[in-house]
Amino acid sequence: MSLELTADERRIAGGADGAAMAMRIVAESAALLGAPRLIPVASAHIDGALYHGDSGTLFAERLVDGGARVAVRATLNVGALDLMGCSRVRLEEPQRSMARRMMDAYRKLGCEQSWTCAPYQAGHRPAFGSDVAWGESNAVVFCNSVLGARTNRYGDFLDIACAISGRAPNYGLHRPENRRATLVFDVSALPPAFMASEIAWPVLGSLYGREVGGAIGVVSGVARDPGEDALKAFGAAAASSGAVGLFHIAGVTPEAPDAETALGGIAPDATIRVTPDMVSAAQARLSTAQGADRIDAVAIGSPHLSLAEFDALERLMADRKLAVPIHACTGRHVLAALDRDGRRKVLEALGVVIVADTCVVVTPILPDRSGGVLMTNSGKFAHYAPGNTGYAVLYGSLADCVESAVAGKPLFAGTGR
Repeated sequence: MSLELTADERRIAGGADGAAMAMRIVAESAALLGAPRLIPVASAHIDGALYHGDSGTLFAERLVDGGARVAVRATLNVGALDLMGCSRVRLEEPQRSMARRMMDAYRKLGCEQSWTCAPYQAGHRPAFGSDVAWGESNAVVFCNSVLGARTNRYGDFLDIACAISGRAPNYGLHRPENRRATLVFDVSALPPAFMASEIAWPVLGSLYGREVGGAIGVVSGVARDPGEDALKAFGAAAASSGAVGLFHIAGVTPEAPDAETALGGIAPDATIRVTPDMVSAAQARLSTAQGADRIDAVAIGSPHLSLAEFDALERLMADRKLAVPIHACTGRHVLAALDRDGRRKVLEALGVVIVADTCVVVTPILPDRSGGVLMTNSGKFAHYAPGNTGYAVLYGSLADCVESAVAGKPLFAGTGR
């Protein structure tokens, strides 16, 4: 099947400016993917503004020099610098200047200075059924699954090309027939107390991603809606351990009023019946420093912390001073609320290091420490931290993270150690 462009799309692609460059990138990608045509998109979320090398900066500046501007709303994922000045980024020159140039270029392209991996909690919530072009794996899976908008996992540079052209290839999860679940992930055998706990959702997400890979599944046996923070934790972990772009939860997510609807009335290819032993093994896999007798840092906020999660952090800290810093990663939309209420200064005085616009796993913020041990409640941090930071990981609940940071050593609820 060959790609057919409209007369207007051909006209734009035939130019010599930045808009033409973007349209050609989208069109050539669509041809490679076997898409029959391009479709208009309502918005974009750009992951390509994170500095990985000079080529990314030069690419963005070339678009700026060509007069390109985004044609739709486009929010920005995390960058490599904390532009709010909350935390110290150890990025040295010339990389630091190139990262700043990159962030400036995306601003000049007309992107919103959101700098968060959770744009859906910062007011960017596409309508159900709308087509968008989003990057960042957790944002993509949340957009598809929880909001019911339609996007593929758009990679760096294709995301901004879609935003400038206002078009995306018509393939994959944009097409309704490709959004049907083909397997069931049954959690009905798990204890209700576990399902109601904070720790359940990152652990289940990690297990789900490992089990389903890139398939689309429907989770059955969930008694009640766990809330957006739990769903974002599930999706982020699933998109890290697998190639998950869309999940359904029967009775919770908008395309799954029940499992039968999510399956499209077709029998599943497989049913995965989750047992407590499977969950225990999944939780154990999230720690690479089991048996460690110390921690060097705690990191939370991947995806970025919501205001409700800061509420929980404050309740657990109960005005206690930390022996080990907690790096709390968040977006500037949450930071503004913390500043307005005077909460940021209180948290920082107790030892919390607030990180805005970026996170500790994508840019050097944690101390450069050989053999360091990082504790986290994030399934995504647990997955990426060893390779990206060099720190081994201990995984626990938010309460475990706070108690350990106060004590200066690993403490887990109910263990006394």
